Amino acid sequence: MDHALPIIASFYTRDETLHLFFATVALGALLLPAGGNARTVVRQTLVFSLLCLIGNVGAGLLAASGAARPAALLHGLLVLGLGIGIIRLLGLLVFRILLPRLSVTPPRILEDIVVIVGYVAWGLIQLSHAGLDLSSIVATSAVITAVVAFSMQDTLGNILGGLALQLDNSIEIGDWVKIDDVSGRVADIRWRYTAIRTRNGETVVIPNSQLMKGKVWVIGDRDSDATLWRRFIHFNVGYVAQPARVVAAVEQAVREAEIANVAKEPAPNCVMMDFGPGYGHYALRYWLTNPALDDPTDSAVRAHIYAAVKRAGWRLALPEELHHLVKENAAFRNAAKNRELQHRIDALRSIPLFVPLSDEECRHIAEHLVYAPFARGDVLTRQGAVAHWLYIIIAGEAEVVRQTPGGERLTLATLGNGDFFGEMGLLTGEPRTATVIARSDIECYRLDKSGFARIIAERPAIAEEVSSLLAARLQHNEATLQHPGQAPQSSPIGLRAALVGKIRSFFNLGI
Repeated sequence: MDHALPIIASFYTRDETLHLFFATVALGALLLPAGGNARTVVRQTLVFSLLCLIGNVGAGLLAASGAARPAALLHGLLVLGLGIGIIRLLGLLVFRILLPRLSVTPPRILEDIVVIVGYVAWGLIQLSHAGLDLSSIVATSAVITAVVAFSMQDTLGNILGGLALQLDNSIEIGDWVKIDDVSGRVADIRWRYTAIRTRNGETVVIPNSQLMKGKVWVIGDRDSDATLWRRFIHFNVGYVAQPARVVAAVEQAVREAEIANVAKEPAPNCVMMDFGPGYGHYALRYWLTNPALDDPTDSAVRAHIYAAVKRAGWRLALPEELHHLVKENAAFRNAAKNRELQHRIDALRSIPLFVPLSDEECRHIAEHLVYAPFARGDVLTRQGAVAHWLYIIIAGEAEVVRQTPGGERLTLATLGNGDFFGEMGLLTGEPRTATVIARSDIECYRLDKSGFARIIAERPAIAEEVSSLLAARLQHNEATLQHPGQAPQSSPIGLRAALVGKIRSFFNLGI
């Protein structure tokens, strides 16, 4: 055993074995405190290098027993392992610490390529030191490489595709992408595949070669802080409606509505896409701010489109080839009509404004009511607008707000089933004094000036009867806006007289 110790020691002094090991330890000590996610790789490399160092004891024992050639071969492999450990740690130092501190973030595949090239170069150097002819090795490896490349062309295509994707940054981790029928966020880019995490909780693995050959939609602009994705909502309206009116009505409804994840800028816009069999084909285009919520936001926008179309008195069209047949007789239709009319009369009777009316007058107004639905977030009426109609809420909830001259937004009231608003516009023609916003899906009846004109023309005394109700409501709104304890600025008698004059003037009743 004594004669083997010098031989073992010689294996630690040749080929700078100890220098390689200490260099590995020094790099490991430098990387461990700042290694981040690479600490595991550093620890594994240090353990591997220590095993390579200890393995030289075995090479010395083989040499002492007379097996010089196996000992030299084992020693060469161990030195190769030490060099590989140093190259790996140098790659971590350059790509994980130095370059990020210089604000340079190269793709991970580039790091892998540089490290692999270092491995190959170190292996060729060791073979050269062992006395092998590198020219013959290169010639042989060229033939082997051609055979391997032919048999693994799909795998190599995936690897080269992954390399190209990361080098040109066409797709980055975190991007929202759409590939054929798959859409989601890029979770990882590997040598062979790219992982897409969909909104359904699935991870779709797509070979990189397929990405390079097909079309990939990258959603959003990387130069912008917000990820905007333009969406198309298609719908059809019959030719009974002029296209310009359809476009204006739908655009206004969606632009003014408060819909989550719909960008205000760029503003939503509606276009007529095509002429269909019995209908015009339209598309509402809006910008989605969160690609993860595309389906719920599309659904909300469709609800607003439907409500806007119904309010305008139109209906969403079906192709003319589809026919819906309902067998009805006159009695059935009359019964349905009477039920709806009674429902409207009950809604009118619940409003103090129409209590003075006779049954015949109330029935006449009920026949002039127009069904007007609104979607959550719709603006039913806007402060300062001139609109000569009144709304009666039959289902849902709305908020009444007023914008002060100083820009402050005050909430005046919350309206629910049976409430009404817009009576001043209906009876005096004055601009709206507040904005009403739907806080849920709402169903309303709308009464226009024409529906009330005949009643007040036949019985002008109604102006006197309703003026007191209007005066009381105006007094209440005025008190809501004033500070507590402050008396109303206008007297009830003077306010009532002024309202009577406005109603007579608006309906041309004379003095």
